[in-house]
Amino acid sequence: MSSVLIVACGALGKEIKALIDANGWRDVRLECLPADLHNRPERIPVAVSDKLAKASHEGRILVAYGDCGTGGGLDRVLATYGAERLPGAHCYDIYAGKAVVAALSEQEPGTFYLTDFLVRHFDRLVIQELGIERHPELTSLYFGQYRRLVYLSQRRDPSLETQAQRAARRLRLDYEYRHTGYGSLETTLVRLVELTDVADATISEEATWPH
Repeated sequence: MSSVLIVACGALGKEIKALIDANGWRDVRLECLPADLHNRPERIPVAVSDKLAKASHEGRILVAYGDCGTGGGLDRVLATYGAERLPGAHCYDIYAGKAVVAALSEQEPGTFYLTDFLVRHFDRLVIQELGIERHPELTSLYFGQYRRLVYLSQRRDPSLETQAQRAARRLRLDYEYRHTGYGSLETTLVRLVELTDVADATISEEATWPH
């Protein structure tokens, strides 16, 4: 029985696990890399390569990243392993779709985006990591060019929306909410699992067919 291995950014881990559980996929294995790699995107290709090199897997492989600032470096790694990644430049494209993100950016170039993961970890990843907690005056330095915060939600959760609104106020940005669901994260996973099931069924038929 073949399976699907997902090597994922930690920022997508909770959502991928929810999709695996909701669909009852037993032959999908998830391994996550630290979400903090996004602070040093040049390290993502090496980290993914190391993970794939150590993984003993003969089925389909999905690397749950966009390009994520690697400038094509991640795609070059994936080509050597016959793996594929999620479509888009970053998780905003993955959830909302490239056309929607492009339209939002054209409407307001100074748009800062949050996902469910980023809302949950806003204080740590933004306020603490950027030093704003200790030096509030840095807010204007980092976010002075932004005008709007758009929360792209995966789950409809009033408590997360309240946190996102609080984040917008703290950064002194206008607030907008858009529910995206899981977007191409879900459609890509479904396609891979269905392809694996079809391949398994074909192999089974060939094995039982009289020769």
